[in-house]
Amino acid sequence: MELLQQTINKIGELDQAAMEKARKRVDSLIKPPKSLGRLEDLAVQLSGITGELYPSIDKKVVIVMAGDHGVYEEGVTNNPQIVTYEQTLHISNGLTGVCALANVTGANVVAVDVGVKRDFPDDSKVIKRKIKYGTDNMAKGPAMSREEAIRSIEVGIEIANQELAKGANLLGTGEMGIGNTTPTTAIISVLGNVEPIEITGRGAGLGAGGKKHKANVIKKAIELNQPNREDGIDVLAKVGGLEIGGMAGVMLGAAAARVPVVVDGYISTAAALIAASIEPKVKNYLITSHATAEPGGIKASELLGIQPMIFLDLCLGEGSGAALAFSVVEGAVRMMKDMATFRDVGMEL
Repeated sequence: MELLQQTINKIGELDQAAMEKARKRVDSLIKPPKSLGRLEDLAVQLSGITGELYPSIDKKVVIVMAGDHGVYEEGVTNNPQIVTYEQTLHISNGLTGVCALANVTGANVVAVDVGVKRDFPDDSKVIKRKIKYGTDNMAKGPAMSREEAIRSIEVGIEIANQELAKGANLLGTGEMGIGNTTPTTAIISVLGNVEPIEITGRGAGLGAGGKKHKANVIKKAIELNQPNREDGIDVLAKVGGLEIGGMAGVMLGAAAARVPVVVDGYISTAAALIAASIEPKVKNYLITSHATAEPGGIKASELLGIQPMIFLDLCLGEGSGAALAFSVVEGAVRMMKDMATFRDVGMEL
């Protein structure tokens, strides 16, 4: 808890003076006012985060948190649970979707075992920070203890700090965990006070009982555990996931260091909601990447209050949308640095 509290204490407001200076430059660039839309707002936000008119984002990293879920035994998905282990290995070896998209901007991808049911070989590239071998079945009791939930957040902070110490100046969040749309939907159901059936989707593959069964499992878990929507850590502990806590920690760690962090899709947005419930100012440091195809995605974005930038019907996870959105962030920085102003070209109006 000490690391978490220290991190929270470091999260400040955006640099208003830097944002004002950035807005003046954006408005003076040779283009019609507002013609680059949200890219202009993003450029101003980046200056507010970093305190710099021309921020550097040349060292990008997607941090992929991996963990299994005890609720898998309720038949909420038809995918084998071993896929969490196998795909995490593939991510660490640069073979998956997030890795391909990260290559577009030269970003690194790191995979972290925060709760996979199986141990990784000593010589694998997976960062081994396992808290437990998957969460407990939330349909039968809390997914984890409060202490384990806090520890998952602190692992995320630690990994973020490690990458920042290596020079990273733009982070992205990703995840791997078969069945994790179930705890994600539970989190959003609790925080949004919405019935699970209204936001339950297919995930990576529905179990035999379909959406109705999945929604009923979520409803049962919420009724059994009674998570307190005013306490994000309690929600995470009772109906969340270790990788969700890890991603929340990455966001908090980035915000404390005044580094922007790109949020992936559905599961990452749930992590952002947990992070924001712990420290609301963290939202100022978040850049949401894409609108997920999961039905609960719209509600999640509404709760977070940040509209995604990309609409491509993505639902892969892994941080793939975050990696893709790195190009948009780079575009905002290039706009600020490379475009001329009206004064530069002798066209002062």
